[in-house]
Amino acid sequence: MASKTVTPIPFSAEVELTTTEPVTGTYEVAPASFQVRMLRDAATSPDGRTFAFHAVGDLWTVAGLGGTPQRLATDDAFAYDPAFSPDGRRLVYTTWSDDTYGHIEVRELDSGATRRLTERPGHYATPRFSPDGQRIVFAREGGNGLRGSLYGVEPGLYWIDAKPAPAEAGGGPMTLVTDDGREPRFSADGERVYFLSGGGLEKAYKSVRLDGGDERTHFTLKYPTDIVPSPDGAWVAFTEAFNVYVAPFPKTGGAIDLNKDTKAIPVTRLSRDAGTDLPWVGNDRVRWLIGPEVYTRSLDEAFAFRADAPDDLPKPDSVGTEIELMMPFDAPSGSVAFVGARVITMDGDEVIEDGTVLVEGNRIAAVGPRADVDVPAGATVIDAAGHTIMPGLVDVHAHAGHFYDGALPEANWAYYANLAFGVTTMHDPSATTETVFSLAELVKAGEVVGPRVYSTGTILYGADSDFRATVNSLDDARSHLRRMKAVGAHSVKSYNQPRRDQRQQVLQAVRELNMLVVPEGGSTFHHNLNQIVDGHTGIEHAMPVAPLYNDVLTLWGESGVAYTPTLVVGYGGLWGENYWYATENVWEDERLLTFTPRGTVDARSRRRTLVPDSEYWHKTLAASAKDLSDRGVGVNLGAHGQMQGVAAHWELWMFGQGRMTPLEAIRAATLNGARYVGLDSDIGSIEEGKLADLVVLTANPLDDLRHTRDIRYTVANGRVYDAATMDQVWPTATPRPPLWFEREGASDASVWRDGDTHAFGCSCGTH
Repeated sequence: MASKTVTPIPFSAEVELTTTEPVTGTYEVAPASFQVRMLRDAATSPDGRTFAFHAVGDLWTVAGLGGTPQRLATDDAFAYDPAFSPDGRRLVYTTWSDDTYGHIEVRELDSGATRRLTERPGHYATPRFSPDGQRIVFAREGGNGLRGSLYGVEPGLYWIDAKPAPAEAGGGPMTLVTDDGREPRFSADGERVYFLSGGGLEKAYKSVRLDGGDERTHFTLKYPTDIVPSPDGAWVAFTEAFNVYVAPFPKTGGAIDLNKDTKAIPVTRLSRDAGTDLPWVGNDRVRWLIGPEVYTRSLDEAFAFRADAPDDLPKPDSVGTEIELMMPFDAPSGSVAFVGARVITMDGDEVIEDGTVLVEGNRIAAVGPRADVDVPAGATVIDAAGHTIMPGLVDVHAHAGHFYDGALPEANWAYYANLAFGVTTMHDPSATTETVFSLAELVKAGEVVGPRVYSTGTILYGADSDFRATVNSLDDARSHLRRMKAVGAHSVKSYNQPRRDQRQQVLQAVRELNMLVVPEGGSTFHHNLNQIVDGHTGIEHAMPVAPLYNDVLTLWGESGVAYTPTLVVGYGGLWGENYWYATENVWEDERLLTFTPRGTVDARSRRRTLVPDSEYWHKTLAASAKDLSDRGVGVNLGAHGQMQGVAAHWELWMFGQGRMTPLEAIRAATLNGARYVGLDSDIGSIEEGKLADLVVLTANPLDDLRHTRDIRYTVANGRVYDAATMDQVWPTATPRPPLWFEREGASDASVWRDGDTHAFGCSCGTH
């Protein structure tokens, strides 16, 4: 004690521990065609004969649910939120174009004639007809980080004339109803507007007159998330805990606490697993979606007290009608050869000097020494002498703006930023389901430029919230996984499920449904350890205790469970992200600023956290990741979306700070991640037959890992892009469209200009 000398006491213990094989899987990345699974914004004609929905950027209609989906062309704009007129002859919807912004349009279904109702561009949502078809009520929103905020002023609920006079062919005036709420719709008599107000666990369903007066609260809502009255106002369908319920809509003059367990009014569950959108068919049938399947249930099948109810009411519905919408998977045609480069193949430790990579369409046709690869006549040849080619980066923990909802941009800056820094595949382990799978299918179809997008969708959250995924049985777990698989997920995230048996139930359901499960331990050491023992696919985020010693290293090394430490946001100490803000002038990074709103970069990078170098905890975490890698654990790159694209390189370089060799760090950033999310049969290495996702570097990262960001070309799905501009250079020369913050009139608020002058921008484009 006097000398204060600390001496470790060596000891060992013989421990016999049974672990469960981890959940793994293999999934096809780029088939010739794919089934569209993320159907959304469903609507049904009053007679029930026509079904409309949004998918891959456009609107589609199906006759009688059994027909072939027909696309409604919308003039080079994405289209959303369809709603039928009371006579079924017109369809109102919103549009979004990066050039013209958002509008509301009405289409005559017989003739196809279209009329734009809004004169002012904006961010519009959920237009719906009045019962007499003369007016349309809608929401005007404030924009977001993907679409920008231009024309986002004066948000609220409005109504507009559904048939403007000929003199107002360019759009009529809008009348404000209320500056509060979302999801507006008219009452049965057309005199009031219903809307959803509030958020989280404090929501309410209200109504006001068309002038905004006489506000009434009809329902208070804690766990329900969506609520839709029947056209006659006598019933209400709602969702809670992802499932669909129906109840009477009493007019008591006071508020009723509406939930699935309420005793004040009869409530019946309709869906087995989940449901979204809830369009009514007339006044007595509720319809809902799960992925590509449409379900319908009548009130007579829901309530025994109905006159025409059967003797035995059916159980919650589990068999829907599938809308089979197939799309070709985007792929270029022709051949391109990169000749004379050093090729880091990730096929073992193979590095080919003076090599050739031949790409045909979107796949690698050949790779090897220049002398061994025949380049066919007619192929485009790119001289890559002095360059290094490696696989595209696979970011398996990539949050990329997927929490926004509503309309999606045609040019997504977050996607361009990732591609510009060589990230060709992203897996987002926590996202808004509707948004992330809509974007994933837009990329597959070639409608949006971006990395390959995979996700768990909305997390299986165990804490108290209105999106909590309650798991108290194996059947509960199966239900949650079925609903996620229906929309296109092959992985789920088990997050804050408090009991170990709940997490094990999710694991069992995952095995049955051939999916993956990536958990998060919430910075709890023992939570992480039993996730390893129980056989999760991998551990997300850093183990909060470091360094790791032989007991944990041995256990984890024998388990086969992978590890995504996300050093940029490493638990247990100062995040690694701060190191790069402190040591580099990130706000001067020209490529980053080309693809990222200036305000986003400045806000995170200019006010530095300065600490002694020994305080940076990420180096200790990275050393533990290296120790695990040496024991056979698959360590993966996850940049957490901290700074789109460039943070993936920070993560890769931090692996090097933890003693990984350059080749080991590159493997963590490519093949390991592809293997982790079950895609390594198609991506992650440069091998014949695999998809052409490549990065062409001007310097050798095996000499210095910092060269991984010296990118000349990014090759994504066979298409070759100039990484500095993201103009496509092959198969055709195509300039990149401007991003929202590059467009005339757009302003990025709180922008630092040259000379550190602070300029403030307003969303209307004037100052």
